Amino acid sequence: MGGFEGGDEGGYWDIGTLPKWMGQGDKDRSSSTNRGKPPIEKSEAGYRIRAHAKVNIFLKITGHKEGYHTLLSRFMQVEDLYDTIAFVPCECETFTIEGCEGIPLESNTIYKAYKALNDHTGDLDILNFFYQHKVVVTKRIPSQAGLGGGSSDAAAFMLLVKEVCNLLISTKELAKLGSTIGADLPFFIYNYPSANVSGFGEIVEPFEEEPLSLELYTPEIGCDTALVYKTFREHLLSGIDPDSFTGWDRLDSRTLLERIADPLMLNDLYRAALIAYPELKDLAKEGWFFSGSGSTFFRLR
Repeated sequence: MGGFEGGDEGGYWDIGTLPKWMGQGDKDRSSSTNRGKPPIEKSEAGYRIRAHAKVNIFLKITGHKEGYHTLLSRFMQVEDLYDTIAFVPCECETFTIEGCEGIPLESNTIYKAYKALNDHTGDLDILNFFYQHKVVVTKRIPSQAGLGGGSSDAAAFMLLVKEVCNLLISTKELAKLGSTIGADLPFFIYNYPSANVSGFGEIVEPFEEEPLSLELYTPEIGCDTALVYKTFREHLLSGIDPDSFTGWDRLDSRTLLERIADPLMLNDLYRAALIAYPELKDLAKEGWFFSGSGSTFFRLR
């Protein structure tokens, strides 16, 4: 998370452990609707792309299968909160990342994305490019905050590599590859401002609506995604009721927040986070909603 190590709201897995039932059938119903090509800045200083945060307007757990949770959620991009991923000219003996100090390279989501692209494409242009460029990450999205920072960074990296190395890979194929790194990556790769995300995070359907102006509040506490999911599975999984949120995916986000209003009802992981991190209760503010596995709260401006 936060650009580095950790999970996603739809579950988490390592490369090579993607469940065999993922990606089977007509899983990906995404289209080009409401998606713009992420802006890429090019200059003598190299290439730059923004990696935006997201919030979960609602998040409902729909089941659990072979160690992974399924969900139905509304993801919304946060326009004014983003990390920056830059490729800066530099003679490098190996793949080099700056801005992620203290994080083991093998745990870095960007490095995992680099390895996945290399293994999938076998394109030597990728290897050669990163002998001549280093990756510089400017972090703004807080870690372990339910904002998808690590997944957004990895997705932005993959999109930028696709452009600068002229990779012959479709967005759909890139999203499927991204899902082997983290469950939130497909949403960020498709680059929809708002989308309904379901399954294990691999089904991303754009939702046509005006982006909301949101205010974020992240207390000085990080919520480990794996622990929050484990807590939900142990204490709350038996109580899920899919009928209780029928039709939510057809309501616009403003209506959802105004009509339902209860943060515990909107986000199944909030109650689990409160069990795992009791101090969150004292940090919560009335009228604020909880994003993902936490710890960020948000509200309409």
